[in-house]
Amino acid sequence: MKRLFLWMILVLAVAKTQAQQMPLDTLLPVRGFCIAAPLPNRLDEFIRFIDTELAPRKVNTLVLRVDYNYQFKTHPELRDSVALSKAEVRRLVQTCRKHQITLIPQVNLLGHQSWANKTGNLLEKYPQLDETPWVKMPAKYEWPNSDGLYCKSYCPLHPEVHSIVFDLMDEICDAFEASAFHAGLDEVFYIGEARCPRCGGRDPAELYAGEVRTLRDHLAQKNRKLWMWGDRLLEGKVTGMGMWEASFNQTHRAIDLIPKDVMICDWHYERPDQTPVYFAMKGLSVVTCPWRKPKNAVAQVQDMLRFRRSATRPMKELYQGMMQTVWSDAGSFLDEFYGRKKSTSEETPTHCFQDLYSEITRLTP
Repeated sequence: MKRLFLWMILVLAVAKTQAQQMPLDTLLPVRGFCIAAPLPNRLDEFIRFIDTELAPRKVNTLVLRVDYNYQFKTHPELRDSVALSKAEVRRLVQTCRKHQITLIPQVNLLGHQSWANKTGNLLEKYPQLDETPWVKMPAKYEWPNSDGLYCKSYCPLHPEVHSIVFDLMDEICDAFEASAFHAGLDEVFYIGEARCPRCGGRDPAELYAGEVRTLRDHLAQKNRKLWMWGDRLLEGKVTGMGMWEASFNQTHRAIDLIPKDVMICDWHYERPDQTPVYFAMKGLSVVTCPWRKPKNAVAQVQDMLRFRRSATRPMKELYQGMMQTVWSDAGSFLDEFYGRKKSTSEETPTHCFQDLYSEITRLTP
C-alpha cells in the first residue's frame, strides 16, 4: 500500500513537471490584446508599444478596431476625415509579423452603427440601410429613452447592405493581410423590428444567425475566419447577466444556428462569469475578454487554464485563451499606460492588462 502511495505521488509530480514544460502556445493558444487602431499621429508610438510591451509579454493576437479609420478605396465616402493609409497599415503588419503576432482588423457590423447622438459613417452615407429610420438621433443622448435607442443597427435583409459590407471586409482584410476578421456583432438591441418592411415578424434569433452565417460564408471563400463578440448568444434575463452582456431580445437561441468555426470573444466586465463552458459545450471556440478589473482578469485566466486542464479531449481545444480589451482610443490608452494621464483608480485597462499578463507569466512557462 505504501509503495502504491509513493508511486501515485511520483506520477503526479511527473505530470506537474510535464505541464510546466509545455510550451505556452499549448497551455494558452490565444494571448490577445484588442484596442482601437491608432490614428496616424500616434502610429509610431503604438508600434513602439507593440515592440516593447506586447511582444515581451508574448501577446500573439492583436485585434485592431479599425471601423472607418482606413483610407478605403472601394468606398472612400466612408473614410473618417483622418484615417490610416495603406502604407501605414503595412507598417503595423510588418511589426506584428516580426513578432509572430496575428493581426485581426475589426469593423463593427450589424449593431453599433451609431453612438450617443452621432450616426456612424455607414448609415450617415446610406440612411436607407437603417433598421429603424423612424428613430431620430437626439440632440442630447440619455439612457433610458422612449425609443429604446442604445445604438442603431443596419437592416440585415436590406438588398444593398452586403455589397457594401463585403467590399469593406475584403479591402480591410487585404490591407491587413489578415486570415481572420472581427465583425463585432455585439449589443444589437434593434433587430427584427416590427415596423421594418423586411424584418418585421421574423425571429430575431434566425435574423441574427443569418447575418453571422452570411459574413462567415463570405470570409470562408478566401479561407478567412470570423471572430465576433459573444454577448448576443447568451440569455440575459434568466441568467441575470443583463441586456449588455447578454440578450433580452431573443437572439440567444442563435447559438444553435451559427457555424461552429466562428471564434467567440466572451466578455464579462463586472463579474468573471464562467460562460466559456457554455460556448464550448455548444462546440464553439472561445476566448475570455476582461477590460478594467484586474481581479476579474486574474480569476478569468485561472479559469481558462483550469478549463483546458480538466476538459474532455473534444472540448479542450475550444478553450482558446484570453484577450485584454481596451475601449478608449489608442492615444488615450497610451497616455494612461505611460503615466501621462493619471488615474486614482486601480480599475483601469492599464492595470488590468498588466495584471492579466503577469498572471499568465506566473502560471505558464
